[in-house]
Amino acid sequence: MPEWVRLQLDIDEFDDHAFEPYLRRARASGIDFATMAELGDTPDHRRALYDLNKTCSADIPDRGEFYTYEEYLAQRIDAPTFNPGGVVLALHGNEWIGMSATSLHPDRGLAFSEMTGVLGPYRGQGLSLAMKLLAIRFVRLSGYRWLGTLHHPGNASAIAMNRRLGFVDQAAGTVA
Repeated sequence: MPEWVRLQLDIDEFDDHAFEPYLRRARASGIDFATMAELGDTPDHRRALYDLNKTCSADIPDRGEFYTYEEYLAQRIDAPTFNPGGVVLALHGNEWIGMSATSLHPDRGLAFSEMTGVLGPYRGQGLSLAMKLLAIRFVRLSGYRWLGTLHHPGNASAIAMNRRLGFVDQAAGTVA
């Protein structure tokens, strides 16, 4: 198994303004953004989030089989670290086309970027950066200084996007 790439962002040092154009460009092209809290943490929305996450996760190298819906609920949604305000969705009309899910870990003093993904036809438009910007703002408003993430070394585009945002490499087992 390859060594995973661990990245961490210092929220206090993050400059929102450099990435604001991605939000403006997306909105100008007809893409809206909302959180699961704003749309409602309902059974239908949980199923839609699962379906979107499953589709987007298929591109992760060595991902293996995705959770069953019941496993997903137990491990991601019904977990104490889940906050529907930390699930940012990109919307094209009523279609969910992208997601960025962030969990909060008060016991470790950090937030964690669980998954950011965009459906294939909508990639290359900066939507991941726009959603990640909104996720970072959620982390800041939640009172956390650190946002961590973990990537398979073959997921070069996700690693590059996070580094572009200012994430830096962390040694295995360390927290800021």
